[in-house]
Amino acid sequence: MTDPAVFYLPDPGEGLTEAVLGRWLVAAGDTVHVNQAVAEIETAKSMVELPCPYDGVVAQLMAGEGETVAVGAPLLSVEWSVPPPGSGSPDDGPADSRVPVLVGYGVAPDPVPLASRPVLAKPPVRQLAREVGVDLATVRATGPGGIVTREDILAAQEQQAPQKLATYPGDDQPWLVGGTVSHDGRHTRVPIQSVRKRTAEAMVTSAFTAPHVSVFHTLDVTKTMKLVKALRRDPDFADIHVTPLLIAAKAVLLAVQRHPEINASWDEAAREIVYKHYVNLGIAAATPRGLIVPNIKDAHRMRLHELGYALGELTRRARAGRAQLADLSDGTITITNVGVFGIDTGTPILNPGEAAILALGAITEQPWVHKGHLRKRWVTQLALSFDHRLVDGGLGSVVLADVARVLTDPAQALVWG
Repeated sequence: MTDPAVFYLPDPGEGLTEAVLGRWLVAAGDTVHVNQAVAEIETAKSMVELPCPYDGVVAQLMAGEGETVAVGAPLLSVEWSVPPPGSGSPDDGPADSRVPVLVGYGVAPDPVPLASRPVLAKPPVRQLAREVGVDLATVRATGPGGIVTREDILAAQEQQAPQKLATYPGDDQPWLVGGTVSHDGRHTRVPIQSVRKRTAEAMVTSAFTAPHVSVFHTLDVTKTMKLVKALRRDPDFADIHVTPLLIAAKAVLLAVQRHPEINASWDEAAREIVYKHYVNLGIAAATPRGLIVPNIKDAHRMRLHELGYALGELTRRARAGRAQLADLSDGTITITNVGVFGIDTGTPILNPGEAAILALGAITEQPWVHKGHLRKRWVTQLALSFDHRLVDGGLGSVVLADVARVLTDPAQALVWG
């Protein structure tokens, strides 16, 4: 017999050290599977579903509904369906490290430690994972009892293949020189040094956190509005709520493709810049509990229809207060649509760990000089805020100009891919 596995409350982010257990979605004796939602927790801004990291039968619920639970405190225990290979006990107590912050500004000191989920895989599968450079802990298991199969490894390898990522090291990208590429090819860490280091120190001297700089652009988006109208009539987009935000999202992805160095973060502790070779596109969403920023994973791989579907699903979950923890983690660049509130523009604040955020203002009919004549056109304003330690004014300006160019003439998307 193996001892029950204990699921501890992971860090919900937002700088929080505790959360309220809203309601249980399972009861003692229920069968659960890996990634099945087992409870809802309420944070300061959203109701979030917690996925279970284990396969088995719920042995005990270890907290009550309405109870405030500390991060790292036990929530439930699970009798294993399949014991972990080579171990008499799947749960030897909490691990020494805490689940990374999902959103927010840090974690409390000396938190209650968490348990890591054992990975179930046969030796040949583990060997394959090592050979192809796949981290078993990141693989979605589809085998019986949550066992990772050979097919799971190959699927994970395909998903993280560098040739499918937004950028790849060594492709005439001088900012990556001297950097260390992660084993999965999804980011490169470059030591902070020389001019960049001195510039960053000067910038931080004048600010408590990431020094924000914003640039603005007013533009004619009449062609974007015509495209939105045409897509709404297109049968292939009948299941998508097409809005200008969708075209703006595509424009941002194309701009990142052309200027991938803006898709980065600043690691002060390690004194490194982390360049991301993937785009998890954050979409700021107003909810009854406040503003949250879920993100579309690997948005750079998506065609317009797939992007529109993902955008719709993400915003629906967020506004219903049902955002998943995974939705809120690892964003790389963000869009906030202030135009839905009738606001022309603003200076958006960076999401922690990101280098840039775009604000899309209200789109209104205004007089505009078009082809030498004063016409009534659809006009909007864009604002791009960026971390001046990572992004200088030149890079920020050309990125905003690229976004504007696509919104001015969406046919640019065909030229740029």
